[in-house]
Amino acid sequence: MSEAARSLLQRWGASFRKGTDFDSWGQLVEAIDEYQILARHLQKEAQSQHNNSEFTEDQKKTIAKIATCLELRSAALQSNQSQDEFKLEDLKKLEPSTLLPRLPSEPGMTLLTINIEKIGLKDAGQCIDPYITVSVKDLNGIDLTPVQDTPVALRKEDMYVHFNVDIEIQKHVEKLTKGAAIFFEFKHYKPKKRFTSTKCFAFMEMDEIKPGAIVIELYKKPTDFKRKKLQLLTKKPLYLHLHQTLHKE
Repeated sequence: MSEAARSLLQRWGASFRKGTDFDSWGQLVEAIDEYQILARHLQKEAQSQHNNSEFTEDQKKTIAKIATCLELRSAALQSNQSQDEFKLEDLKKLEPSTLLPRLPSEPGMTLLTINIEKIGLKDAGQCIDPYITVSVKDLNGIDLTPVQDTPVALRKEDMYVHFNVDIEIQKHVEKLTKGAAIFFEFKHYKPKKRFTSTKCFAFMEMDEIKPGAIVIELYKKPTDFKRKKLQLLTKKPLYLHLHQTLHKE
């Protein structure tokens, strides 16, 4: 995926979240405006000629479907009595995440896929629209790969928020600088403050990259990308549960 396509996805994702936030708060006029603007952008991209588009024909079909769903929700909001015909919860399932595909393989080089299985939190059931932002940082906190956001979690059960989503790390393991770390920031929506907040974070260092399951500790916010002042979130045995797969040519 090109940088231009990634940038588009990130802008669309931000606009989508802005619209659903307005919708959640009951600011229907603002939500309708945001949905209609984004739907127009998506339809334009979906209808663009192949040579002028950053996306494949299959991807453009998906983009067109999301645009149609935005239009349906917008129409439902405009005729108050039919809001249940296309619910906000249904729309949120379509949020364009910024997950990226696996890089092409190279002889002698290793690619890493991390499956984010679940995260343990004492108030897991109270988290609204939770998702995880994944980034790879050097010792100075500088990004080594594009930042990726997961879709909103699949479900919440007991003390766990379940994701079961694969993250393709966008650099061969051998090319990551010494001291690099992979960060996972757990984010959720706070209706009273009307913004998305980081609740906690976790990270994996290079010596922890190995095939199979791993659980890593959760730390209090704000995210400390330089790993200088770390404070555990809780003394309880609650962790981020991951499963790693290494791909080598």
